[in-house]
Amino acid sequence: MPQKVTRRRAIQIGTAGTLGYLFTGPTYSVARAFGANEKIRVAGIGVGGKGSGDIEQAGKFMEVIALCDIDDERLNSRAAMWPNAKKYFDYRKLLDEMAKDIDAVTVSTADHSHAPAAVLAMRAGKHVYCQKPLTHTVFEARLMREVAAKHKVCTQMGNQGSALNGLRRAVELIHAGTLGPIREAHVWTNRPAHYWKQSPDITARPKEAPVPKTVHWDEWIGPAPMRPYALAFSPRPAYHPHDWRGYWDFGTGALGDMACHTTNMAFRALKLGAPTAVVAEAGEINPETYPAWARIQYLFAARGDAPACTLHWYEGSRDGKRVLPPEELLAKLLKKGEKLSDSGSILVGDKGVLFSPNDYGARFRLTPEKDFEGLQTTTPEKTPEGVDKGEDPHMKKEWADAIKAGKPALASSNFDFAGQLTETMLLGNIAVRFAGTKLEWDATKLRFTNSDAATKFVSKEYRKGWDFLTQG
Repeated sequence: MPQKVTRRRAIQIGTAGTLGYLFTGPTYSVARAFGANEKIRVAGIGVGGKGSGDIEQAGKFMEVIALCDIDDERLNSRAAMWPNAKKYFDYRKLLDEMAKDIDAVTVSTADHSHAPAAVLAMRAGKHVYCQKPLTHTVFEARLMREVAAKHKVCTQMGNQGSALNGLRRAVELIHAGTLGPIREAHVWTNRPAHYWKQSPDITARPKEAPVPKTVHWDEWIGPAPMRPYALAFSPRPAYHPHDWRGYWDFGTGALGDMACHTTNMAFRALKLGAPTAVVAEAGEINPETYPAWARIQYLFAARGDAPACTLHWYEGSRDGKRVLPPEELLAKLLKKGEKLSDSGSILVGDKGVLFSPNDYGARFRLTPEKDFEGLQTTTPEKTPEGVDKGEDPHMKKEWADAIKAGKPALASSNFDFAGQLTETMLLGNIAVRFAGTKLEWDATKLRFTNSDAATKFVSKEYRKGWDFLTQG
């Protein structure tokens, strides 16, 4: 088993302003039991954008009693649905003042605030639903797993493909050996194209601008290095509420955005766990943003009866052409006139290939098709059925059911699984910084054995006032 994470951050960054109240932190650390008809009381942390849907869906199964968002306009808009819910713009204050009142929280902030908010809540004995990617750093992913286990809380990450029947059936078929030994997997995405700006095109920081009266900027920056509010180009904001994902300080790039979706099926089916090494090719790196394209290889050792395998990740566009799996492989899989999907996955086995032109691996076909005629690919036969569509409410219901039963494993993307998936995928963003170098990974010690420089990016420092993550 990996050793517990205790090492402090390696990268020194700025300081925060003082809090306007005495923050002592929650003192209740044991999740309570529930009666059959008792309502779970939930708070939403980050309730704009994706968070708006997250708290609304949680509200179908729970009682919403508190809402938190750094943007007053978004907060008030969402609060109209629950006029009696208490409102906050700082989740630290919410958890400090309402520790006795809430049982669970949804966390749907920018990536850099996922772990601080979620860990603080779990240490207070609160069950947590957190958007993907689970964390901003590899260290945080390991910590989230440990804290969830220590406090015996029920957790769920928002990669909704986990609830789909097709994905569950794909995993069953691979586990049954339908394709034989699998030595390679390929996963691709079209992002970041058309979604947010990154790459050397914006090496210079955007132009500073006055903070809108509705935005609490210090709280949005949170644990990251302080920087001014800015506009990418008038009147589009540079970071909040959308384009933060392309910046090193706040997001996890295309890999963080999509890998928890698109590698989910392969990760489960191949029981991948931690890689032994990771190596990348990438576009030009700058201090501000992720590159325009990347190709990453994760190398995994043999696992039980499964042979060693490599997972190949492809993102973005290079010289105007999408970065994709080898053309000779795609030529064998695409039917006449069929266009490759924006994202998908391929598992190559000795007996056949699974091809999924789908974010979640929930729709797929097996080739050669004649070898698999009559094999149903839509409904799990040995695992619980999920849903037929990517319905987030099902993920919230699974989470609520786990809370009521006091059984964290009932949630299909609980932090034990989701933490491992996120930890592994985020290693790719470190490899991108050291493109061309094969980084040897020691998961037990949470370090690269051949690069102290790369190991520094496993973790980070936190601004004063937001450094509670490394305490307790």
